[in-house]
Amino acid sequence: MHVLVTGGAGYIGSVTGALLLDEGHSVTVFDNLELGHRAAIDTRAALMVGDLRNADAIDRAIAETRPDAVMHFAADALVGESMAQPERYFGNNVAGGLNLAAAMLRHGVRRIVLSSTCATYGEPERLPITEDSAQRPTNPYGESKLMLERALDWYRRLHGLHVVSLRYFNACGAAGGRGEDHSPETHLIPILLQVALGQREQACIHGDDYPTPDGSCIRDYIHVSDLARAHLLALTTPASGAFNLGTGSGFSVKQVLAAARAVTGHPIPASVGPRRPGDPPVLVAAADKARQVLGWTPQITAIEDIIASAWEWHRAHPDGYGG
Repeated sequence: MHVLVTGGAGYIGSVTGALLLDEGHSVTVFDNLELGHRAAIDTRAALMVGDLRNADAIDRAIAETRPDAVMHFAADALVGESMAQPERYFGNNVAGGLNLAAAMLRHGVRRIVLSSTCATYGEPERLPITEDSAQRPTNPYGESKLMLERALDWYRRLHGLHVVSLRYFNACGAAGGRGEDHSPETHLIPILLQVALGQREQACIHGDDYPTPDGSCIRDYIHVSDLARAHLLALTTPASGAFNLGTGSGFSVKQVLAAARAVTGHPIPASVGPRRPGDPPVLVAAADKARQVLGWTPQITAIEDIIASAWEWHRAHPDGYGG
């Protein structure tokens, strides 16, 4: 298949694009390179530089490439930033996504795999979180993803668009020479590894008074290569709808910190700071639906193995893609 990968210069998009190519598909990346990295794109892929907020740009890209399917990764994805700049998140994640869907419909492209998020659930009433759990986002990031999910579902019902929404839990790790290089960096594992590399003095635990066993937030960490494989399965499944992608178990911030210290051999000093607005205490997935319907099972689940893959990449790329 020929797949248009929006946001294909980003972290998960670049890993998935490379896997698509390895599996014999052809790939065109559509990315504005604002947050992504040209160097992350596999050399076998074509690149079109453009912004989804420009309806003409994405329409031209669809018209010229005529893809069989779209994998949509392009989005802003920082919870804290979304609380400060909600207009950015609704403008990019919702309006940009609708521009993409409109172009697809105009040019007869009827299959999309959407990069979504567990942030659509907000603070869950029960754990682990299933796909039919109530969706009450606690931040504009989660709200923007939920709005696009709902809009695309209406397009499915009324226009026959085939939509698979993959709700990630915490993406992490490195694969195929590709890792996390964000600016600013807000993800826990790369921040800890930056401390180990001497690029930060210390890490910050954002709140230690949550209703969890050690007081720090608990998250379900899913390796980026496992996420990429889920996208390939979603590309050809006859099923539609939403699927959680997680391991079904969670690690607290303090547990991840301890694992990072063990993997790196560095003390990684850490202080405790205030909670971040919009952060639920626990987010852990029930991913039974993805296993049963997509045939997907995560392969890298030990937090030490996840951190080790990221540590290898960060040591080889201490300045990210710029180094």
